[in-house]
Amino acid sequence: MKLWYKNKLVGIFFDELPKVSIRYNLPSMPDDERRSIEKYPFICKKELKVCLIDYKKNKLYNFTIPKGYCYDGASIPRLFWRVIGSNTDNKFLIPALIHDVLCENHNYINNDRNFSTEVFNALLEASGVSGMKRFFMKNSVACFQTLFCKWG
Repeated sequence: MKLWYKNKLVGIFFDELPKVSIRYNLPSMPDDERRSIEKYPFICKKELKVCLIDYKKNKLYNFTIPKGYCYDGASIPRLFWRVIGSNTDNKFLIPALIHDVLCENHNYINNDRNFSTEVFNALLEASGVSGMKRFFMKNSVACFQTLFCKWG
């Protein structure tokens, strides 16, 4: 595993560089596939093994993101794009990939919502997102997870 990012709280490792891409609508596609692409425009292009370390609790989590996993990118309301950036900003693609997988699979990190938020924040920092944007995104995500994602 290759170290992607490490701070006092979180260690993030991947077996290889993540490869994500944008899915495009084609004229020959059926309507249900077009709707799927509109909802989940990004795709993980190859299987990705992930290792997360929670240094605070001294826990290690391993999981695999399958090739072909589709996700919506950073869920940033259009109203905030001027301040934060759009959901297609390449700085957000890897953090959104990992965070979306964790939101759909709470068991990957023992249902620890706070750790998922710290992982998201660390990935944003690794991507070069400024402190102010990270603060806003981290707290928005924490609030959203608590209200809508059925975290414990």
